[in-house]
Amino acid sequence: MGELRLMKGNEAVAEAAIRAGCDGYFGYPITPQSEIMEYLMSEKPYETTGMVVLQAESEVASINMLYGGAGTGKRVMTSSSSPGISLMQEGISYMAGAELPALLVNVVRGGPGLGTIQPSQADYFQSVKGGGHGDYKIIVLAPASVQEMADFAKLGFELAFKYRTPVMIQSDGAIGQMMEKVELFDPIPRRTEEELIAQCPWAATGKPKNRDHIIITSLDLDPAGQERVNLKLQAKYRQIEEKEVLFEEISCEDAEYVFVAFGLSARICQKSIDMARAQGIKVGLFRPITLYPFPTKQIAALAKKVKGMLVVEMNAGQMIEDVKLSAGCSVKIEHYGRFGGIIPAPDEVVRALEKQIIGG
Repeated sequence: MGELRLMKGNEAVAEAAIRAGCDGYFGYPITPQSEIMEYLMSEKPYETTGMVVLQAESEVASINMLYGGAGTGKRVMTSSSSPGISLMQEGISYMAGAELPALLVNVVRGGPGLGTIQPSQADYFQSVKGGGHGDYKIIVLAPASVQEMADFAKLGFELAFKYRTPVMIQSDGAIGQMMEKVELFDPIPRRTEEELIAQCPWAATGKPKNRDHIIITSLDLDPAGQERVNLKLQAKYRQIEEKEVLFEEISCEDAEYVFVAFGLSARICQKSIDMARAQGIKVGLFRPITLYPFPTKQIAALAKKVKGMLVVEMNAGQMIEDVKLSAGCSVKIEHYGRFGGIIPAPDEVVRALEKQIIGG
């Protein structure tokens, strides 16, 4: 068993990043994710592992520092909350186009605009659909616990380097701030310079010995060349969609109805299942863990077995678009959501199921 601690979600992802061999963190404070940088500053990993921890002058500066660090093959990370991620979108698109690995953490707050510092899930479009410009996608992991905040830091770096792509952990203000028991994995040995060059032959390390001149860029002014770049990226995305889908099914074996929810909403739906089944309603939960790649095939198969699906989100209805595209017209699908940082109660979700799906 690994080391056990009682930690906030923000603290857990920060500690896990250190243990996952993160070489550099570049960020800017914004509620409700500021504890990530505060924890890293207090732990001073630069004294023990050599990890750089730097508060940039803005979110725009931090994402461009990330671009530079990723271009050298280093394990780099940033974190922010909704408006801050919006400011990073151009840089994220640049990194996706240049095929650079990095870990991004978005502790989502309510909007639009400055909105509220309370939890929300209204960044689904921004993260999953690629809020920046161009035909790009990034892998998006949606934790539902403090434990998964830690686990996904390690997984995020692994996927980022496997596919040379930015990976985002999309949390929310509640999971970032709540405290739970966490089992931490043992620290990963840091890579030597020789190991880095061997593992990342594409990286610009400043040591081009026996290597071709390396240029890190997403620019190609020749239309045919830029099309080749895009075709390469789309082929990579198809591979990710085939191999990296993660999801969880709870009480779906005999379910007549299904909640579809991610993150904090999925935790709420677990209690809603108990309440509904106590009333004789056979309902289960399908939880997408990877928001991209989305579990399209799995939802399509489940839709053929049930009478209806209620998509529960803390937004106006964003993931429901992907659920409907996955399920087709084979089943009734409705949405239930709350806004402004209000977290839906389990009994609300049950009543919505009864009204919108069963009695609708």
